[in-house]
Amino acid sequence: MSRMISYEKKNTPIHRLSGFTKLVFFLLWCTVSALTFDTRILLAMIAIGVLLYIISGTKWKQVSSVFIAIMFFMIINLVWIFFFAPYEGCNIYGSRTEICHLFAGYTLTKEQLFYEFNVLIKYFTVIPSIFIFLVTTDPSELAASMNSIGVPYMIAYSIEIALRYIPDVQDEFHKIKNAQEARGIEMSSKGSLISRIKNTSAIIFPLLFSTMERIDVVSNAMELRGFGKKKQRSWYSKRILQTGDYLVLAFIICFFVFAMVITFYDGNRFYNPFI
Repeated sequence: MSRMISYEKKNTPIHRLSGFTKLVFFLLWCTVSALTFDTRILLAMIAIGVLLYIISGTKWKQVSSVFIAIMFFMIINLVWIFFFAPYEGCNIYGSRTEICHLFAGYTLTKEQLFYEFNVLIKYFTVIPSIFIFLVTTDPSELAASMNSIGVPYMIAYSIEIALRYIPDVQDEFHKIKNAQEARGIEMSSKGSLISRIKNTSAIIFPLLFSTMERIDVVSNAMELRGFGKKKQRSWYSKRILQTGDYLVLAFIICFFVFAMVITFYDGNRFYNPFI
């Protein structure tokens, strides 16, 4: 059975990086995306993300279903923001440029559109990095790299198991989905959007129960093998930092510092083109 988001071994520059390097890059990258509302930085991050996506050789079919689902919730979130805070952009940018009156107390403004545009592109700076991290990082190598820099091996191993378990959860989802379709419950593109959402939501509970059962099995197996008894352990997959790793680490640290300086140099993390 094909898996959507899972590690796939390839010989690309990103795959050859240490798991530790990719983890640091991912954390700093997400931190910048969370802190800044500077449109220039966010657009630059999207461009870099697209470039990394191409270099990593990530296949669209691996991430398309998840990406479409995320897009759906992104649109709902933007509509939600507008209905509950229609003038948040005006408050942030200190001006109000009306485009048209919609209904009741709702007026569309350039400031609100620009604010929600920034919220939208913030999603697009993080989503590709998550996909790239998951499909290019060997969980075992990542855990070994983390342990080599002082992270307790129990924490590192927990992260490894979590990453390894993502494809299993996806496989279990498809098994339950196929079983439901065999019973005549339409969950493919042939059905309406509302019915597909309703029927897919019904899978969540069986999936949670099967997931908890798997967790219990793994926990018992590890306990029987004496996991955590000793302070140290050896690793089969371990990669030392190479020149490429140091270059990437230097780049992301410099980018992080640069982005924070640009974001907060005037005491306001919102880029304001309406001044």
